[in-house]
Amino acid sequence: MNSFAVSSIGFLLFGLTAPTLQAATKAADKPNIIFILADDLGYGDLGCFGQQKFRTPNIDRLAAEGMRYTQHYSGNAVCAPSRCVLMTGKHPGHAFIRNNRSTPPEGQYPIPSETVTLAKLLKKQGYATGGFGKWGLGGPGSSGEPLHQGLDRFFGYNCQGIAHNYYPTSLWDNARRVVLNNPDFSAHQKLPGGADPRDPKSYAQYSGKDYAPDLIGQQALRFIRENQHRPFFLYYPTTVPHLALQVPEDSLAEYRGRFEEEPYSGARNYLPHLTPRAAYAAMVTRMDREVGRVMSLVAELALDENTIFVFSSDNGPLYDRLGGTDTDFFNSANGFRGRKGSLYEGGIRVPCIVRWKGHISAGSNSDRVTGFEDWLPTLLELVGAKAATPGDIDGISFAPTLLGQKQEPRPFLYREFPAYGGQQSVRVGDWKAVRQGLNPPNKKARPVIRTELYDLARDPDESRDVSSQRPEIVAKLEQIFREQHTPSAEFPVRGLDSP
Repeated sequence: MNSFAVSSIGFLLFGLTAPTLQAATKAADKPNIIFILADDLGYGDLGCFGQQKFRTPNIDRLAAEGMRYTQHYSGNAVCAPSRCVLMTGKHPGHAFIRNNRSTPPEGQYPIPSETVTLAKLLKKQGYATGGFGKWGLGGPGSSGEPLHQGLDRFFGYNCQGIAHNYYPTSLWDNARRVVLNNPDFSAHQKLPGGADPRDPKSYAQYSGKDYAPDLIGQQALRFIRENQHRPFFLYYPTTVPHLALQVPEDSLAEYRGRFEEEPYSGARNYLPHLTPRAAYAAMVTRMDREVGRVMSLVAELALDENTIFVFSSDNGPLYDRLGGTDTDFFNSANGFRGRKGSLYEGGIRVPCIVRWKGHISAGSNSDRVTGFEDWLPTLLELVGAKAATPGDIDGISFAPTLLGQKQEPRPFLYREFPAYGGQQSVRVGDWKAVRQGLNPPNKKARPVIRTELYDLARDPDESRDVSSQRPEIVAKLEQIFREQHTPSAEFPVRGLDSP
């Protein structure tokens, strides 16, 4: 087995000390930050957010000892643009990356070298900065690769496409490619013709010796140990539970036979699996185990009182049955409309937990509307560096809310996404406007722009469009649509950019 192997997945944590921001800064020069980001995890995929079919005890403990945010929004509806919002504090109408775009042979379209990122800002504050997991904001050698964007240390997948396989042939250790003890196979293939879908041997070819989340988890723990005597920012964007469905036998055994199953042959993309429901449940529980290992190490090193843990997800869950997943069975979207790729609630409302022992009220909840762009100013304020917050971002610090202080509601939360037909959404209070069809697949087709309106207080499932009943609200939200979209040459939206 590769020497990097040990445990599984991880997430993101933050650290501080003091009942108020001023006291916190005096009590500890710089608090640690651990930010754990799951990949395609739905709002309903955690026990503390209602999941009943599989276990997430460690993440549930984070919630019991911290604050749940029940109206938190990912940066966008898919991986790369969501992470760009998180790292830059700019909403999707201003952020540079607005959709997934591969740059063969490896990596995604890069953010420019001059981009101001959360990692760069924290590094200027004296933080050791490390990223462990999936990057997706610039391939090897590009302006966007992690070591060019503020990270001192990186271990994991640079490329989102390669991250579809949990048994890859290599991972990146800073700028060095590390070869793993795994066979070379595609994460996008069907069960061969003639193979028995009910024979476990038919699936043996879709695994290897080195399970990437275990190796990544090991390196994240090592980073904490090596930087325990200085402030650190640990960015832990795990690949779980993104497809393909792959998990070691020791985790799969807990759920095998627990659910009614139908073997997945690979007909809807990604790798086949004999027990797809058990695999999904096992992947999330194994990820939770890794979160527990990070929590245990922080406690062992006596860093608990000076570390903020953040846990969230980069977007909503997959559409049902894609790649063998069964998100309806697990109620992964919590009944919300839409899935990954959609600006309806199911695609962008995500679980969010923040624990800061002794400073955030244990077992508390907040219904404040917040988004990924808010993390950059929030974290800078929490570490006593509010003055370092860039003036051109869209994020609004919710540090006061975390510390139990009153705060004005967010004026609006804006999202746009040029893919999946082209979409916009904006939320003001409980009103949410949604537009579809802004980028029709037929490039000769003229987009027909229509605004839908939903009252999330009465209709959280977005099932009743009341735009015709409240034209004055529609007009107000359409004004925000016009003001918040800036054209992008790299990611155009024809319905908004064309005359």
